[in-house]
Amino acid sequence: MVAENVGRVAEMGQILGLSLNISKCELITEPGTVVCKPVLQSFKTVRVSEAFFLGTLLTEGPALDLAWSERCSDQTRALERLKLIASQDAVILLKAQRSSCAALVTLFTLGRSRGSWQF
Repeated sequence: MVAENVGRVAEMGQILGLSLNISKCELITEPGTVVCKPVLQSFKTVRVSEAFFLGTLLTEGPALDLAWSERCSDQTRALERLKLIASQDAVILLKAQRSSCAALVTLFTLGRSRGSWQF
């Protein structure tokens, strides 16, 4: 059924002048799954426990651990960069960056504990 749908998408795309970019296609499956359809054999195989769909994790496991590790790395890099700018500029930047409230609390707490918020 999946192979049929992929074939249908490819056919409809050709009508519109589009083509399926096989190098970007992934087949999310459990380890040991045998793929018989040629169209699916050319897809990159991704384990369910490591899969993302539209930027969102599908399950808990290694992918979630990797995402947390990347966020921690981002915060570490941000903290290192904050040391390079004046404290007033850092406050302005942090207030402008409202997308991650938890990161703001962490950064303000760490900044205050270091005594770097003296104006």
